[in-house]
Amino acid sequence: MIAIGRKTVFTELSELVDPRHTALVLVDMQRDFIDPDGAFGQLGIDLSMYDVSRPRTAELLTAARESEVLVVHIQNTALPERMSDSPAQLRFNMRMHEGATADGSPLLYTVPGTRGHEFAYEFLPKPGELVVRKYRSSGFWGTNLDLVLRSNGIETVVVAGCTTEGCIESTARDAMFNDYYVVIAEDCVGSDDSAQHDASMLLMRHRFDLATGSEIDNVWKTSEKERVGEHE
Repeated sequence: MIAIGRKTVFTELSELVDPRHTALVLVDMQRDFIDPDGAFGQLGIDLSMYDVSRPRTAELLTAARESEVLVVHIQNTALPERMSDSPAQLRFNMRMHEGATADGSPLLYTVPGTRGHEFAYEFLPKPGELVVRKYRSSGFWGTNLDLVLRSNGIETVVVAGCTTEGCIESTARDAMFNDYYVVIAEDCVGSDDSAQHDASMLLMRHRFDLATGSEIDNVWKTSEKERVGEHE
């Protein structure tokens, strides 16, 4: 850490992701996005990046639970009949998924009560883990995420999930705007567009701290050993 004026700034990964003040914010690991039989998979959208990021993200979730890190599951949600989508949001969705439908209409996915809205099996929340429903790209916009993080003394959010250039980057930016340290779990994020993923990662590398899931887990394990040693 370094001192800047009257402020102390975390600079080392061990400081940033100390489990005592860190939350794992797991974004949109839902069937419609990452399962082959979900809304995106049925349209033939390329989900191959998740073959790599998905198991690593599951490992990071397990590590967070073992180290008693606060876990928050962000659940993308769209109300039936597009009741949660303004005209501007619909146009945004049309641009985002241009060419995905024959008539150019925006995709409709992650509707409550559908299988696609559910979390994929390895990301099902456990009792006591918070689920935050969001209706826009950012996990902070119009939700209680900031309230929960502040109420639990969180200073750092580790962001993982999908999609990199969309909800990951949006959530990371809003976390920083709300004065949280942000660490992107770089091998635990994915997209259905490798070019956009790469562009987003390049941008985020110059704004946030990036670390692999294993690097983050190693800090958590070391912190756990130190806590155990203090009580022996």
